[in-house]
Amino acid sequence: MSRKTLGEFEHLILLSILRLGENAYGAAIIDEVEERTGRSVNQAAAYLTLRRLEEKGWVGSRMGAPTAERGGRAKRFFQLRPEAHARLKNSRAELLSMWDG
Repeated sequence: MSRKTLGEFEHLILLSILRLGENAYGAAIIDEVEERTGRSVNQAAAYLTLRRLEEKGWVGSRMGAPTAERGGRAKRFFQLRPEAHARLKNSRAELLSMWDG
């Protein structure tokens, strides 16, 4: 697989970030994938994928404010970068082309 190829799990993670918008942090992303696919998501696999997507430049992140509900720890929020939007659009077009006819 090339660096620009979008894997199935990466695809799901990116789409969940897109759907969650400003509320896209690790646990919410995992919950979104599990809820929409019915699949159990390994937490470590999700965070490794998020890190890999950041390394590819497809995802950016920022730290939120610490919260009492998390024992004073902050959440890391994720957002898609333009390259991820382009990859998702391309992937969708490819899949629709394959399904067509």
